[in-house]
Order: sequence, then C-alpha cells, then structure tokens
Amino acid sequence: MNIKLLVIDVDGTMTDAGLYYDEHGNELKKFCTKDAAGFFAAHKVGIEIMVLTGRECVATTRRMKEMKVEYLFQNIKNKADFLKNFMSKKGLKKQDVGYIGDDLNDVPPMSLVGFIGCPSDSCTEIKEIANYISNVKGGYGAVRDIVEHMLRESHQWENAISDVYGIGV
Repeated sequence: MNIKLLVIDVDGTMTDAGLYYDEHGNELKKFCTKDAAGFFAAHKVGIEIMVLTGRECVATTRRMKEMKVEYLFQNIKNKADFLKNFMSKKGLKKQDVGYIGDDLNDVPPMSLVGFIGCPSDSCTEIKEIANYISNVKGGYGAVRDIVEHMLRESHQWENAISDVYGIGV
C-alpha cells in the first residue's frame, strides 16, 4: 500500500456523530486526541491529508489547523464529484488514495479510492466495502487505529512513531 492522499470524513469518523449546540447557536464537536498520533504518523511518512465533510463548523476548522491537514473542504454536498475532480487535478490514481468514513454519503467517493477504512459503528453499506474495519467507534480514536493499521501493513508505523514521539514501539 502506497497511499499518497488520505481523505477523512468528520462527523461519525473523527467525532461521535453527535451535534452539540451552545446557547448562542454555535455548533460544538468533540474530537478524540488519540487521533492526533495517526495524523502525525501519516504526515511523517509523506501522506497528505484531506478532510472532506458535508457540514461546515468553526470547531472543525480549528482542529484541522492543529492537525496541520493539507486540505480542508467543508460543506461539500457531492463528495464523489469533488474528489474525482481533485484527484484529476493532482494526477492521483485510485491506488494513491485512501478514505476513512462511516456513513452513506461516503459510499460514492469510496468507489474512487484504493483503500477504505471505517470505524466499528459505521453503517452496513460501508462495512461491506471496507478493506479495514476498526474495532474502535468513530470519535474514540478510530482514525488513529486505521492509520496505524495502514502503516503497520507497509512496515512504517514504528519508524513514524519513533520519529514523531522519540520513542521505540
């Protein structure tokens, strides 16, 4: 597996799929800090990250800046068309792209990629096409688990984690 771009959904993948609103109408999201290791390890081995979501939220913008994602696209209603155009512009082939998602709106863009990962609580349609189903629910470190799986398959996890955190694993 030689993934160059990893596309990640937000709601239900990086979050628990809950929508929280404060008294001022602001949308709040709970992100799992465990996912950071997956983001940093992916970056360390040269994988770019695209966050692709159908909603728009200031909390997502803030967290993705902290995670140093290369591409953040929010409020995208047709993810498949968007991803197809992006891949064409960047010269990316199916086998160059991985996708992590959890629900029906992720099925069409998943048909464009070479690797599909999903949280344990994903819908049946996603589980049926996934290359790897995490044993972790969305919002509880599933992204980290899926990235770790990908990098272990290519024997890159240990070096990436060692480089990022200065530890041997």
